[in-house]
Amino acid sequence: MKTILYYFTGTGNSLAAARKIADLPGDCSLAPIASFREIPGDIIPEADRVGIVCPVYFAGLPVMVAAWAERLILSGTRYVFAVLTYGGGGGESALSQLDAILRKKSGRGLSAGYLVTMPGNYILMYEPPAGENLQKTLSAADARLREIRGEIAECRERPLPSSLIASLLHTLAYPRFIRSVHSRDQEFTVSDACTSCGICAAICPARNIRMAGKRPVWNHQCELCCGCIHLCPARAIQAGKKTIRRGRYRHPEISLQDLETPGAEQAEAGETTSSG
Repeated sequence: MKTILYYFTGTGNSLAAARKIADLPGDCSLAPIASFREIPGDIIPEADRVGIVCPVYFAGLPVMVAAWAERLILSGTRYVFAVLTYGGGGGESALSQLDAILRKKSGRGLSAGYLVTMPGNYILMYEPPAGENLQKTLSAADARLREIRGEIAECRERPLPSSLIASLLHTLAYPRFIRSVHSRDQEFTVSDACTSCGICAAICPARNIRMAGKRPVWNHQCELCCGCIHLCPARAIQAGKKTIRRGRYRHPEISLQDLETPGAEQAEAGETTSSG
């Protein structure tokens, strides 16, 4: 059985999850959702089994993932699943949102949907975990992902989880998030500690950062993954005073090179076709 795992990641949580799930029987490939920005038209996976792995933002999907899912045609796919990573709550509503998008486009939704708690990285609101708390979260996530991989290998169908609280969070918080997400980068600043390394521009999944005069400039197409803040080796990027003393996070199994922004050729390597 052929499997394609599509993923979106900022600091590596969802990529790490996708890699752990990818150890499935048969042919399995990974395709970064960010690479489809440059490919117009519908996306038709050439696979029996399709997986979607991404984080939860404000009880919903990242904007880029929602827009990508609206182009996905799954009428020829046998089994479709999603694994959403999150550090807080609202994952149930994000699964429901994805399921509704797929049903509208393809007439079919998710065969199964899973939630995995991983280290929270929304540095604009809180400190990411560290030390023993970080290790406990990662160990629990690994155990959960092994369970999920076993169910996916069997193409097991299951009803999506639901939560009234998650639904309320989605209704209240998500519309506000999507209205302002692209321009939130106006809060970001860069200090004199910047070494002009260009890592922030290289890892941005939205290609929202360009180097001008050896300094990063944000172009107001932000996905709010906060990767540029977390991954700056000089800690030169901030979002006001609140982020100065907060720790930075990158999944320990994911390298900076792994997080570099993919191009269209990586979408093609994921065995997909585009038309229209």
